[in-house]
Amino acid sequence: MVKGRKRKKRKKERPLPKVCRFCKDKIKEIDYKEISRIRRCISGRGKILPRSTTGTCLKHQRALARAIKRARFMALLPYMVR
Repeated sequence: MVKGRKRKKRKKERPLPKVCRFCKDKIKEIDYKEISRIRRCISGRGKILPRSTTGTCLKHQRALARAIKRARFMALLPYMVR
């Protein structure tokens, strides 16, 4: 390394905070019959995606998990995808 030269430090870019879709659309209750809305929060394997991935708030993540479990029980969503 040559004397007198300093390395430039790169600034870490922060990702934009994700906004809860349900808060944005002003949805108070998540219904288990709204499969199109629920499907966005399920992985390809049929697992419930975490808050960090979907960006939902804690209140709606709990309601979402409850709605997904009810929809699975009613056979509207699969428990697992092969």
